[in-house]
Amino acid sequence: MVSPLEFIPVAEEIGIINSIGEWVLRTSCIEAATWPGTLTVSVNVSAIQFKGPNFLATIMSALAESGLDPQRLELEVTESIMLDPGGLVLSILRDIRGIGVRVALDDFGVGYSSLGYLRSFPFDRIKIDQSFIRGASSDAVGRAIVRAVASIGQSLGMATVAEGVETEEQMARIVSDGCTDVQGYLISRPMPPDQIEGFLSSRNENLSRNVAGRT
Repeated sequence: MVSPLEFIPVAEEIGIINSIGEWVLRTSCIEAATWPGTLTVSVNVSAIQFKGPNFLATIMSALAESGLDPQRLELEVTESIMLDPGGLVLSILRDIRGIGVRVALDDFGVGYSSLGYLRSFPFDRIKIDQSFIRGASSDAVGRAIVRAVASIGQSLGMATVAEGVETEEQMARIVSDGCTDVQGYLISRPMPPDQIEGFLSSRNENLSRNVAGRT
């Protein structure tokens, strides 16, 4: 097993990230189109792929090929793409939003973090970096940052996702801190496509039992 932290920089360096990114986008849309209801799929996008000349056309082609509703696709971008003095990034983001696709700001809180990004573009979702989530409950500074981001997200109408949740204690903490969504091994580890339908069915059954038990 090779971590994306290792192979993505290499793919970017040798010039194959666009091909990989396009394959991931098309495959994700095709798979998500088979999911029930209005479940969305989130796809990470490399900064190099994002700024490619055919990126918007690729998105539209993937949606048309799969038949996926644009509102069920969410693209995750990192803060590094916002370092764009020429304004190209904002133009691309607006074009993506214009076709109905959602946009999430990934790993917020590390690297080039700036509240100005939230002011320049109305992201649909802010993903709080896992380094703030996995700290101990005694980490007062980390919790304060999570609460602050959750509060900003609520004020701006943006969902806030806590990344890297692995324990019930972490789940209770981020719920208390105001996050609206959660991502991590506590919910599920990565799985192959043929297991997704069963996973969704079991989650719905458990939810139905819990609701019935509370009424």
